[in-house]
Amino acid sequence: MKLKTHLALLFLLLGIVLLTCKPSGSPRYLFFLHNRFLEDHALEDQHPQYGRTEYEEIKAAFSQAGLKVISEKRPPNTNAHTYALAVVQQIDSLLALGVPADHITVVGTSKGGYIAQYVSTLAANPQLRFVFVASFQDSDIEQIPEINYCGNILTIYERSDAFGVSAVRRKETSNLPIPRFEEIELNTGLGHGFLFKPLREWIVPTINWAKAEKGVSVG
Repeated sequence: MKLKTHLALLFLLLGIVLLTCKPSGSPRYLFFLHNRFLEDHALEDQHPQYGRTEYEEIKAAFSQAGLKVISEKRPPNTNAHTYALAVVQQIDSLLALGVPADHITVVGTSKGGYIAQYVSTLAANPQLRFVFVASFQDSDIEQIPEINYCGNILTIYERSDAFGVSAVRRKETSNLPIPRFEEIELNTGLGHGFLFKPLREWIVPTINWAKAEKGVSVG
């Protein structure tokens, strides 16, 4: 009940903003879904291995690129499927306002990436854009069979990370439309900690994907 109340308040406020600021010049929207560590800790808390989750800095990087960022710090023990349903409702609100589906990108890191995958499944809109960061393991195929990719999808993973594997198997088991699918393998040596910071290695490709740039490399 507490989570539902929290989400309802957040999305009510977002709805007011969207209704009073109707799209002009087709702005591009980016939903950012953070990692699990930040659910259970304060913004300033340090992970024992990876340091602080630089949440505000990551959001700022996206905003400075001209994207309209929609994000919140989730409460502890957020249910991924339930939260994804709430994000889909917000996407529907944007679509109802006339925002083109391909001007909406959902970006998730770690647990946030799994929530983004549920959004992809539940929205089932091939025009939406997604970036899944460090959020796939081969065992997911058997353990989370309900995820079904749909949309224009970029996955980013780090070789030194336990989640540093290709998600091609998930693409192959999905039966919804995937107009575009690309992957980027990083080699920062930072393990799972690479997503705690707004490293250009993953931030720049994400921005390019959201803005429909022809290339998604860091340049």
